[in-house]
Amino acid sequence: MTQGGHAARRVGARLLLVGALLVGGCSGDGGSAPIGGDGSPDVGKSEMSEAGEAMTFTNPVHYENFPDPGALRVGETWYAYGTNGPSGNVPVLTSPDLVTWTPAADALPQVGKWATPGNTWAPEVIAGPGGTYLLYYTARSTVTDRQCIGVAVAKEPGGPFVDDWDDPLMCQAAEGGSIDASPFTDENGDRYLYWKNDGNAIGQPTYLYGSRLSDDGQKMSGEPKQLLVNDAAWEAHVIEAPQMVRHDGKLYLFYSANAFDREEYALGYATCEGPLGPCTKAAENPILHTSPAAAGPGHGFLVTTPGGQSWLLYHAWPPESIGSVTPGRQLWLDHVDWVDGRPVVNGPTADPQEAPR
Repeated sequence: MTQGGHAARRVGARLLLVGALLVGGCSGDGGSAPIGGDGSPDVGKSEMSEAGEAMTFTNPVHYENFPDPGALRVGETWYAYGTNGPSGNVPVLTSPDLVTWTPAADALPQVGKWATPGNTWAPEVIAGPGGTYLLYYTARSTVTDRQCIGVAVAKEPGGPFVDDWDDPLMCQAAEGGSIDASPFTDENGDRYLYWKNDGNAIGQPTYLYGSRLSDDGQKMSGEPKQLLVNDAAWEAHVIEAPQMVRHDGKLYLFYSANAFDREEYALGYATCEGPLGPCTKAAENPILHTSPAAAGPGHGFLVTTPGGQSWLLYHAWPPESIGSVTPGRQLWLDHVDWVDGRPVVNGPTADPQEAPR
């Protein structure tokens, strides 16, 4: 989960739940249109065509708290998965266009038997074998009292997902725990998992790790390999939220860094020679950082539209409400251009822009 210190994360998660319950699970930006707290789609920020398709939109695309987004497109529907909140362990939003989002049911009604409910962070979903879907999530290990990674299975992308395992998939308790699981299926079908050790929780360095997964995606099939460490000034004490992306045959490892509840939180990337490295950080990092409209943007998730465009979903605080329970970290969407093999994020963009296609 894109959060800095271990103690701050535990307190923040409790405050988020309590605060959201106190306000009935609904929040706004102090004058925006309705925000979908009743299950209706976010409205009032997009120009629609006669066919009901978004032509332009204005950020944020979801005004309520929705940290650490991961996304998947199945058929004509986009699914976004976020960190736990009043709506469940794994809140879900659905959208036909990445712009108009509607809350759906909790994708993970019950965490695995190895876990304690209440700290379910940064979920991501991929297609599994035999028409199944695999959910990778972070939760609190009852045995170690550290955040660890589990995997759950469902027949539908919205769940309900079920984790039948007695133990977590990955749990580096001696390194502070393991969080921010991000699966990747390469062009040849090989599966990999990327994550972060929670070293900053115990005063240790933080690494981004990668490892092979079994063909069914439910077991580790290789030794974890360290790919990156927090050694750049802008990263401060933590790097996290990895996502491996292949674009035009090249591999890019996106990640976020710095304290999640500060305006210094930002997003960068590295290029990798293979799915397990070696990886080299980009000289121009960070490529997404605080603007007058959005503070601490990060935990991005790159998607490719049916029209071949690249877009980045990410969360950001309103500048006047950094660290707040309400509205919290809102969902933003910005276009990504590829310039000489480099991803260039056009954001944070607060002005109307052309909708994805």
